[in-house]
Amino acid sequence: MGSYAAVVLAGGAARRMGGVDKPALPVGGRSMRDRVLAAVADAAPRVLVGPAEVVPPGVRVTREAPAGGGPVAAAAAGLALLDPDTTVVALLAADLPLLTRAAIGDLLTHLDEGRQLDGVCFVDADGRRQSLCGVWRVAALCAGLDRLAVERRGDLAGASVRALLGGLLVGEVPWAGAGPPPWFDCDTDEDVRRAEEWVR
Repeated sequence: MGSYAAVVLAGGAARRMGGVDKPALPVGGRSMRDRVLAAVADAAPRVLVGPAEVVPPGVRVTREAPAGGGPVAAAAAGLALLDPDTTVVALLAADLPLLTRAAIGDLLTHLDEGRQLDGVCFVDADGRRQSLCGVWRVAALCAGLDRLAVERRGDLAGASVRALLGGLLVGEVPWAGAGPPPWFDCDTDEDVRRAEEWVR
């Protein structure tokens, strides 16, 4: 697999954590947002969708419309900033502090080998897709966004990721690597504490 881009979604409201800027919370002394961006340091471009005062050099920043409109609206905003010739994108939540470049490489390899697939994502031990820890063909995501925009009369706010991916052929990748699962997301304070223990 050659070059790829990355879109990191960081605009959630974190209601279960009191509405804090969850991706800015530190794990192992580094914000979850920066950890995810570091895992895709070789992506070009890297796009962050959400509030951010300081980002690494070269990272493009945008917001979903409306702000807080959900992951599908955020994905649309991020994809709009990709270069026209981008064919593959990693679509990632910003609260994945255990994500690594090796995990991204595993996904890219599976997509490369499954040429008929529209994308691949990790699945957990219970078989649940971790859709915001995956890599996708840009054309397929854009087609899904276009379909949803027609169905919802142009309003992507509140649309579900499941609806976006509903018509796509998705490969499911179990995590076989060493260490904690890269798709582990932090929705609660307890999740953050668990992540801290893993990165020690």
